Amino acid sequence: MMPRLSKNLFHLLRITRILTRYGLHEFISAIHLFRSFALLFRLLTVRCDRKLPRGERLRLALEELGPVFVKFGQMLSTRPDLLPEDLVRSLTRLQDSVPPFPGDRAIRIIEKAYGNSIHDHFTTFQKESTASASVAQVHYAELHDGTEVVVKVVRPDTKKLIERDIALLYALAELVERHLPEGRRLRPVEIVSDYDRTIHDELDMMREAANASQLKANFHNSDKIYVPGVMWNHTNHSVLVMERIHGIPIRDVDRLKQAGIDMRELAHAGVEIFFTQAFRDGFFHADMHPGNIFVSETGQYRAVDFGIMGTLGTADKRYLAENLLAFFNRDYHGVAEAHIRAGWVPPDTSAEQFEAAIRTVCEPIFSLPLSRISFGKLLVDLFRIARSFNMPVQPQLVLLQKTILNIEGLGRQLYPDLNLWETGKPLLEKWMHEQIGPRAAMHTIRRELPNLFTLVPELPSLTHQVMYRLKNNELTLSTRDSEIAELKRQFQAQHKRNSRTLWGILMITISLVMFPVADRVAISPIWGDMLLVAGMGALIMGILTRSSPE
Repeated sequence: MMPRLSKNLFHLLRITRILTRYGLHEFISAIHLFRSFALLFRLLTVRCDRKLPRGERLRLALEELGPVFVKFGQMLSTRPDLLPEDLVRSLTRLQDSVPPFPGDRAIRIIEKAYGNSIHDHFTTFQKESTASASVAQVHYAELHDGTEVVVKVVRPDTKKLIERDIALLYALAELVERHLPEGRRLRPVEIVSDYDRTIHDELDMMREAANASQLKANFHNSDKIYVPGVMWNHTNHSVLVMERIHGIPIRDVDRLKQAGIDMRELAHAGVEIFFTQAFRDGFFHADMHPGNIFVSETGQYRAVDFGIMGTLGTADKRYLAENLLAFFNRDYHGVAEAHIRAGWVPPDTSAEQFEAAIRTVCEPIFSLPLSRISFGKLLVDLFRIARSFNMPVQPQLVLLQKTILNIEGLGRQLYPDLNLWETGKPLLEKWMHEQIGPRAAMHTIRRELPNLFTLVPELPSLTHQVMYRLKNNELTLSTRDSEIAELKRQFQAQHKRNSRTLWGILMITISLVMFPVADRVAISPIWGDMLLVAGMGALIMGILTRSSPE
């Protein structure tokens, strides 16, 4: 920690000076290292303009600190479960816009990345940028075959600036984790690490191209959303070339109405697109602010900027769907149980107390008309409740929460009476049915059966070893550590599932042997049928419990 701070001492002093000038001594003195200087900070801020709210002062300070801190502030604005409402409100107004660098320099960067002249790739290249942000800027161009494209170029010296500021953020995060009362639970180092990964991903144009390509494949021939194609022959780590799209900016509501687009249908289509991305694919566009979305004359969404994408694993999707459906049905006990099963709150959490806390917050909300209920705000309130029950920060849910808030806010700008519940509930119910219904069971069997048969030669030996060790108490652990106890429980459950699978395979094998010899040894064929049915039942139970979450 200290080497990081000493290495960035002058940069740290500059940050301290800027925060002090905006009267933000409370943020500085919150860090243990600076508490001894609290009085000095107060004296230095006597002349600062304290009339502005602290959120506005923080926003102005971050904008002066530069693009890396602006983007970090934007990320923090997506954490209303952690920050006070006044700070979140101000941070959401941070503008990630910086002056463009000259077009001639952009051409030099492109030619250096390509290793040849820009004219070998484009017949025309517009020197003036059409958009400029902290990581890259965009130019219009045209390929030799006449295709209109956009060229996204990484800003010069951006990586060096990011590395310097990220190192300092890590040092400050370590101080917060070590000295603030809630520092360990909030995982500030993990938050900075997540931001570190995100901003470095944005620097890599090949990664953004791959994200766009995957999203395009997921919505191939969709009439609801169109994703521009990547020109792979002209794309590398510093330069991204994509098909240029045309459309009406989604924030231009008047033009959308003049084009005759059904605003209610457009808003509901946006919700459907998001739920499809999150729960069907587990891969969603996590930067869906109005500047990144256009609409065609026919009402089709057209997305751009795929640097930030969210992913959800199978278990997260399952537990999220359970939570949301329980909310839709006002089943607060189901919400509490889903949190505990997912491990989002400690395993010793009282489901009854958690349920009571959720009910206290949610019942007043449900007294409102559905059109006035904010689905995103409800999700934020849920995380706030879980926070009081020592729920650690879940990095995989941060982008989801941010995206839901963006989708809902955007949808209600288009259609103020948007009911996210009305659109989302049928989609979630359909997804859950596909996950736990007969079709899902057959899909799981088809997927897992080949893998299980490859394990058959090892199962007798493994089972014998486990049973021998259990018999001799070699697996007994005398400890109060609840995590180890949970691991033991999972191990025993896995042993039971493996035993079912093994017995199922053995019974099926015996029944198949019995059929051709039944007549010769005077054994009734019904015994073979019974063994086959029993074996299939045991095998199916073993496979299903093997693939289901604990």
